Amino acid sequence: MKQVTQQQKKFVTEYIKTLDGEQAAKKAGYKCKDLKSFASTLLEKDYVVQEIKAQLKLQIESLSVQKGYVIQKLLQIAEFSLEQEEILDKDGNSTGKRKLRDSSAGLKALESLCKYLGFSSQQIEGEHHEAKIITIANLDDEKI
Repeated sequence: MKQVTQQQKKFVTEYIKTLDGEQAAKKAGYKCKDLKSFASTLLEKDYVVQEIKAQLKLQIESLSVQKGYVIQKLLQIAEFSLEQEEILDKDGNSTGKRKLRDSSAGLKALESLCKYLGFSSQQIEGEHHEAKIITIANLDDEKI
């Protein structure tokens, strides 16, 4: 596989910062009339894409965020958002009705958690999977 040049590495670094190919090409020092087209051509090259992935991986690893921490926070967001609270009238009196705090935030957190844990939303027809309830208390190292 072809190796990336120093200028291409600079392009990748700038591209990751802005996701703007034209601006990244300019900052990397490329000089041509159509930087946007040139950047698109660079981004189609496998070795440039591999360099982007490699740099992103290094950045993610340098964050040192533990998987358990992410899972715990997503669970806390989901649990808090999906708790019920009383609906009050304009005077602050209870109406006797209840609603979820923030169902969209709760569902988004659950969706992110499923993706993070590798659960697939697509099932093969006729295949059934046992539902598992995951809470902070029953997580173990194998699941993290």
